[in-house]
Amino acid sequence: MATAPGTIEYLCDQLAGLGDIRSKKMFGEYLIYCNDKPVVIICDDTPMVKVLPILEPLLEDHPTQPPYQGAKPHYVLDPDDREKLRAAVRLAETVTPLPKKKKKA
Repeated sequence: MATAPGTIEYLCDQLAGLGDIRSKKMFGEYLIYCNDKPVVIICDDTPMVKVLPILEPLLEDHPTQPPYQGAKPHYVLDPDDREKLRAAVRLAETVTPLPKKKKKA
């Protein structure tokens, strides 16, 4: 089951004001970027964030699961818990590096 565009719109609305929030469709699912850093992956309408040490105090009670087969576990986020969603993105953005630019052929 693929993620619905309405889910992405809702999540981006929840994160508005944290910085430059945008989404990108990838492999039939989505990534949400904050200030050009990929912080939230959405698979099957489920938002997830990487398990990072900085997020452990905030999300230790959240379940984890891999977003796709072969991936490392990610914290599952509740899209309706705006406060915790925003806090997780804010923290993850501080430790997530900018993606490396691809060299032109």
